[in-house]
Amino acid sequence: MSEDPHALFAAWFAEARAAEPNDPEAMALATAGADGQPSVRMVLLKGHDERGFAFYSNMASRKAEELGATGRAALLFHWKSLRRQVRAEGRVIEVSDAEADAYFATRSRDSRLGAWASDQSRPLESRAVLEARYAETAARYEGGDVPRPPHWSGFRLLPDRIEFWEDGAHRLHHRRLFTRTRQGWDEGLLYP
Repeated sequence: MSEDPHALFAAWFAEARAAEPNDPEAMALATAGADGQPSVRMVLLKGHDERGFAFYSNMASRKAEELGATGRAALLFHWKSLRRQVRAEGRVIEVSDAEADAYFATRSRDSRLGAWASDQSRPLESRAVLEARYAETAARYEGGDVPRPPHWSGFRLLPDRIEFWEDGAHRLHHRRLFTRTRQGWDEGLLYP
């Protein structure tokens, strides 16, 4: 029954990109602070390979602070149209500067400007303050490239566990769990 969970994810993700009407790359990212307080939010998958799942953020955001405090996270993809879910848990590391630069360069100019203008997760006095900061940033980089801010980078979740869930009749769902070992991956089934 064993196969590579990253190859299986790639196949399921390709199906989701063809079938899911909105944001097939959306994933719930769960973190916890040093005090154990859990937090979850939706983020977008921006890369996947045999190393894991990559996503990007302001490094002063709550999620980045919590990832720095614990070094661990969990994520969940829910593709309702396919009646499938994928869960992954594991260590989180920061991506390289080269990877962050390469991804940042693919973002729209407006999104790159927004990364400079926003103090993500910090209190905001008013929407007008954010819009003024955005306008100031746009004026500063008018006619030129918008470089990656020093406070903006990415993370990669290195999974220890990946679970593939498929809906089944009468709630007899099919659950496959891959667990990382020193030799690769062990696969087993879970009761629904």
